[in-house]
Amino acid sequence: MTSDSSFVVFLVDDDPGVLKALTRLLRSKGHEVRAFASSTEFLAQHDSSVRGCAILDVSMPDLDGLKLQTALMASGAERPVIFITGGGDIPATVRAMKAGAIDFLTKPVSSRQLLSAIERAIEIDLKARESQKDLELINCRISALTPREREVLTHVIAGRLNKQIAAELGIVEKTIKLHRGRMMRKMGVRTVADLVRIAERAGIRP
Repeated sequence: MTSDSSFVVFLVDDDPGVLKALTRLLRSKGHEVRAFASSTEFLAQHDSSVRGCAILDVSMPDLDGLKLQTALMASGAERPVIFITGGGDIPATVRAMKAGAIDFLTKPVSSRQLLSAIERAIEIDLKARESQKDLELINCRISALTPREREVLTHVIAGRLNKQIAAELGIVEKTIKLHRGRMMRKMGVRTVADLVRIAERAGIRP
C-alpha cells in the first residue's frame, strides 16, 4: 500500500459515524482526507485544481451521490469517483459505472476494497493531469503559430505536398517550405505523423 501526500481524498457522507470511521481509517493509511457532511458543503469548498478522488455516499438528502457526480462533471472537474451505498442498488450502480465511477462499494465498506479503489484513483488522476498538461503545451505551441503557419499546418496534416499547398494558397513553393519548416519547429515535431497526432489531440482537423 502506497500513499501520495499530494493526493486528497474528498469524503462526502451524511452519516456522521461513517464519515468519522472512514476518515480515521484513511488517515491511518497516510491519506490526506477532507470530510464533508453534505454535497452542498462539498461543492461550496471544492477546488478542482487539487489532486484527489471523491468518495460519495449514494443516498444523501440534499443532493445524492449520482447527482453530485453529474454536477462535478458539468463543472469540468475530472475527479475520480468511488461510490458507497447502504443497499445493493443495481440500477444506480450501472448509472454510476457508465458515468465513469471507479468502484461502487456496499456498506459496511471493506477497507481492502476501498484502499484498492483509492490506489486506482491515484493512477487515473495522475494520467488525466499529465494528459491535460500535454494538451496545454500543444495549445501553447499552436498559439505561437502565425496565421499562415496555421494554414500550412492544416494542409500538411491533410497529406498535401508543398507544391500542392503552394498552388492552393497562391504562394511559391519555396515560401511554403519556409512556413512549413518554422511551423514544424514551433510544434516541436520532425515527422508529419507526429504533427497529425498532436493536431488531433488539439481538435484540429484537415
